[in-house]
Amino acid sequence: MELKNLREKIDKIDNEITSLFKERLEIVKEVGEVKKQTGKTVNDPDREKNILLRVTEDATDTQKMYIKRVFENIFDISKAYQNLSIKDLSTTAKNIESAVAIEKTFPIKARVACQGVRGAYSGIASDKLFEIADITYFKNFEGVFTAVEKGLCKYGVLPIENSTAGSVNEVYDLMREHNFHIVKSVRIPVTHYLVANEGATINGIKEIVSHEQAISQCKKYLQKFPLATITSNANTAVSAKAVLDSKRTDIGAICSRECAELYGLKILDSNIQDSNGNYTRFIVIAKDLEIYKGANKVSVMTTLPHTPGSLYKTLAKFYNAGINVTKLESRPIIGSNFEFTFYFDFECDISRPEVLSVISELDHSAERFTFLGAYSETV
Repeated sequence: MELKNLREKIDKIDNEITSLFKERLEIVKEVGEVKKQTGKTVNDPDREKNILLRVTEDATDTQKMYIKRVFENIFDISKAYQNLSIKDLSTTAKNIESAVAIEKTFPIKARVACQGVRGAYSGIASDKLFEIADITYFKNFEGVFTAVEKGLCKYGVLPIENSTAGSVNEVYDLMREHNFHIVKSVRIPVTHYLVANEGATINGIKEIVSHEQAISQCKKYLQKFPLATITSNANTAVSAKAVLDSKRTDIGAICSRECAELYGLKILDSNIQDSNGNYTRFIVIAKDLEIYKGANKVSVMTTLPHTPGSLYKTLAKFYNAGINVTKLESRPIIGSNFEFTFYFDFECDISRPEVLSVISELDHSAERFTFLGAYSETV
């Protein structure tokens, strides 16, 4: 049989599938109305399992797997359509709707928690985010989360990822332990400097201290110091202050120009980061759910079962709703066997019914789901 004839047969079948699928969606909508009236949830795993058993009964083993995948997609699309039709929103989605309805402009003045000491990049980010930032510095990232959670500071500013060194894993791990919402983010160009006390020379440097992310961002440059000890510290600004307090001329720090000027340190070398396009992304966290004008980014956190296809099924929900996922981060759950917490960033209008529908689906079906926030990003 010629290829043309075979394709004509497929076209005919495709038309029949389309017609039947449209009919199925209309019935799905009616089922949703009945479920809403009777108080039943959209998600029905037992029903899906029974359908799979029935439709694969007469298929070959190879066909069974393909049929299973097709129907799993049909289930996801049908549930999304059903949720959208009857507006079966979860509590989280309803709270988001309420927050969006309150039109708010991001404040120009606030009390802000940052990690480190004066001169830290978090402080630089805070000054860019707020016209007037009353900054309180804490020893570690945990202190920033706690300060916001307990109401000591209205907002907290935390580094989340760097374009060269990647994600700040400690911050991602702490997200699981604290209650907060992301309300804004900012990208700060990061230019590193090698600084030291007066009298120091590059050839005389025997030790270099900085935050592990800054060290990672200057890895190639640090190869110029094969005999020097490279020491990781809590923060770039803390490192600069430690150099100042040491009064030594054989120790240097990697930090910002602002930090060098703040502590009166001598700049030995400039622009030492490996990439000229180096930037760090910071998030602003708050205790309460706040969604400000212009929010076009969303972050969520969820725990998925350790079963084949669980991540794929979650990504399919975003795809079916036309949502562009911009970042996927996974972190192991300490004490569990091969279980991970997944963090998703995606671009969308949070008020779109399709987006709220996906959030409701995840909220209803995931083992643990947390809506981290909807916000805009300053560049």
